[in-house]
Parts: sequence; structure tokens; C-alpha cells
Amino acid sequence: MRFLPLLIGFYLTSSTCASMPDYERQPGVAGKIVSVGSDTMANMMEFWASEFETLYPQTSIQVDATGSSTAPPALTEGVASIGAMSRPMKDSEIRAFEREFGYRPTVLQVALDAIALFVERQNPIPGLTLAQVDAIFSATRYCGHGQGIMRWSQLGYNVDMDDNTIKVFGRNSVSGTYGSFKVLALCDGDFRNTVREQPSSASVVMSVSANKSAIGYAAFGYKTAGVKALPIGHTEQELVPLTIENVRAERYPFSRFLYLIVNKPPGQELPTLEREFLLFVLSKQGQALVERDGYFAIGEDLLIRQRRLLSSAPK
Repeated sequence: MRFLPLLIGFYLTSSTCASMPDYERQPGVAGKIVSVGSDTMANMMEFWASEFETLYPQTSIQVDATGSSTAPPALTEGVASIGAMSRPMKDSEIRAFEREFGYRPTVLQVALDAIALFVERQNPIPGLTLAQVDAIFSATRYCGHGQGIMRWSQLGYNVDMDDNTIKVFGRNSVSGTYGSFKVLALCDGDFRNTVREQPSSASVVMSVSANKSAIGYAAFGYKTAGVKALPIGHTEQELVPLTIENVRAERYPFSRFLYLIVNKPPGQELPTLEREFLLFVLSKQGQALVERDGYFAIGEDLLIRQRRLLSSAPK
């Protein structure tokens, strides 16, 4: 089950949404939307769906959050009307869609997220360098660390008197968070086979909170009181805390966009139901729900550009 998100993001950044366009209810909106994809975005999609269904009682939104890698084929095969992804589409996924339809999918940036490195809340370590993160999680160490890091003592800390071995948790391979972390944190290297893959970000956070010797990566929106997010940096003197300001300024190394993807033929309007749902997501009300879920609303300028994609041909 999904942990309840921290509401701190909502209270700290609600002013971000103040100048965004309001969503205005339209007549004649009815039908069913099927969304397939990201587990990271599962709760956010449920928030959007619930509010949208309240506005339009004749609508139904089904959310299938089985991982970002399931979104492109579901959209290409016509199983889903919207794909949710916590990573960019791969070239191969775009080519498969283009072979089927003769044009590229429309990709919308709808929220900002950060992949957090979580440890149990009493863990004394102040942060990690990018090379140390790679040495903990990868077998390849492409980011430059000389040797693998398997014990907290290698970092100068005695985390657990009984067992100082680092217990490493992560996502499974269908997850967009898995793919993003592989690129951002492992320099596109390979995960160590001792990483304990979990089916959801919530499972990663639960596992870390229950073990003093654990570390795991997961979407920041799943943070709970039992864990803390480590600052990350190029050097130990330049550790960057995971804050709203650092994510927006792209100073935090593992910042990323979250995406919704649709099949929109060039020069044509989306069906009314899908168009109105996406306009709701890209509105003051929709972005407030992003922040309520512990993630970060996109900037007003970017939001306006994304809304234009709904009425113009994809690039």
C-alpha cells in the first residue's frame, strides 16, 4: 500500500501555483480514461482522477501503475489512452510508436520529482558523493570510485554494531525510477546483483526504515518519518540537500521530470475527455495536487508551453 505523502511540499510551494491558469469546468465531458505506467506517479494519478471525477461525475479514470516501461507499449497497442512515466521515453519506444502510427507521441512534462537516497533516520552519515553512490549500488563503478563500497566502515561510520554491512534496496527493472537512477547515479552502468529489488517506492522506503544498515533509492514523494534523504554532491565539501529550491534550480543531481504521454495525431485535437483531463493536470488545481503529493509543480512558463502542445501538432 502507498504511504501517505508528506504535505510539506504543498504548504511550502503553494505560492508557485498562484499565477497559473484556473481550470474551468466544461459541458459534455464524459467517458473512461485508462492510464498505464509509473508506480512513482500512482498516488498523483489517483489524486488527479478523484478530483476530475468529482468535477465530471460521468467520467471514470482507471489507473494501472505497473511501472514506466509498461506505458509505451500500452499506448502503442491502444490499451491505454494516457501513459504515465517517471523517465523519458527511449528511442526504441518512440520508434515503435512511430512505426505503428506514422508520427511521434505527444510527451507532456507535468511535474518535477527527485530520486532520493534514503537511510534509516538515525543513520549518522551526512551525505554521499556521486562516486560513492555508484560504488555502493553498481558493479561497474563507471563514475570513478576505485573500489566497491559494501560496509559503512569504508565511509568512516559505524552504523550498526552487530552488522556494518550496507544492505542495498532499489526498484525493479520495469520501473522508470530504476532506469533514471541507472543513468543518473551509475553513469549508465550495471547494478550490483546484491541490490534487493522492490516492487514499489513504498516498499523501498519501508525496507530502509526497518533496517539501520540499509540504504535505498526511491521517489522523494514517498518519504516518511522513519527515513531521511541524504545530501548528494560531486565532493564531500559540495553536498547538495534535497530541497525544493535545489530541485527547481537543478542543483540536486537526481532531479527529473514526470511525464504524461498521449497519442495525438498532428493537426488534430485530442478527444474532449483526454484533453480536459490534461488541461486540468496543467492548471492551478492540478499542480496544487502535485505538491500535495509531496512532489514539485512545474514553473508557469513551462506549464503554458505544455498546454500549447494540446492544441498544436507535436514537434
